[in-house]
Amino acid sequence: MDTAKRYRGGMLLVEALLILGGLVFLVPFYFLVVNSVKTFGEILSDAAGWPAVAQWSNYAEAWDKTSFPKAFGNSLLITVASNLLLVLMCSMAAYRMARKPTGYNRFLYAAFVAAMVIPFQAIMIPLVKVSSLLGLMNSTWGLIVCYLGFGAPLTVFLLHGFVKSVPVDIEEAGRVDGCSVYGIFFRIILPLMQPIAVTVIILNTLWIWNDYLMPSLILQKPELYTIPIETFAFFGQYTKQWDLALPALVLGITPIVIFFLSMQKYIIEGIAQGSVKG
Repeated sequence: MDTAKRYRGGMLLVEALLILGGLVFLVPFYFLVVNSVKTFGEILSDAAGWPAVAQWSNYAEAWDKTSFPKAFGNSLLITVASNLLLVLMCSMAAYRMARKPTGYNRFLYAAFVAAMVIPFQAIMIPLVKVSSLLGLMNSTWGLIVCYLGFGAPLTVFLLHGFVKSVPVDIEEAGRVDGCSVYGIFFRIILPLMQPIAVTVIILNTLWIWNDYLMPSLILQKPELYTIPIETFAFFGQYTKQWDLALPALVLGITPIVIFFLSMQKYIIEGIAQGSVKG
C-alpha cells in the first residue's frame, strides 16, 4: 500500500513538473501575442501587462506593409518544393547506399554524416560565389537547390537508417513477382518510408519556413522575399517597430504552428525508426 502511494505521489510530482515546464515554454508566446495588440508606447512601458485597448489594427497594418499574401506564397512554394525534392532524391540515395554497401557508397554516406556538423556560417561566402556562378542568385528555384544541398545530409541519415531496418525478404518477393529495381523502390520501399518521410518533412519545414539567413543571401528582389525577410524590415539600425513586428511574427508563425501541432505525433515514431540503425 505504501509503495502504491509513493508511486502515485511520484507520478503527481512528475506531472506537476511537466506542467510547470510547459508553462515556462509558453511564456514567450504570451509576450508575443499580448504585445502584438499594444501600442508602441505600451510595449515599452509595460511589456508583461495586458493592453488597455487591443490594437487589432496592428495586424492589418503589418499585413499590408509585409505584403503578406505575396510573402506567404513565396515561403509556401519554397518550403513545399524543397521538401518534395529532398524526400524523393534523398530516399533514392539512401536506398542505394543502404542496399549496395560498396566502398564508394560507404564513403559517400560518411561524407553526408560529416556534413551535418559543418556550420552554415563557415560556408556563406563560398555559397554566394558558387550560386552566382551557377546563376542561382535572385531565383526561387536557386534557393530551393541550395536547400536541397543543405538539407540532404540529415535527410539521408534518417532515411538510410530506416531502409536498413526494412527486411530484404520483402524486396526479394518483389523480384520474384517481376518487379524491376525502380518498381521495388516506388511500389514497396517508398510507401514503407511514410513514417520517417513525414518526420523529415516536419523537421525540414520548421527549418525552411523560419530560415532568414539563406534567403537573405540568395534573394535580393523584393517580389521574391519570404516571410522572415519581410518581417526583418521592421528592425532598422536606429528604430525597431515592435508594434508592427510582433503582429508580423504572429502571422508568420501561425501556419507553421498549426502544421506542427497537426503532425507532431509522427515525429517520435519516425525518428525512432530512422535513427536506431544508422
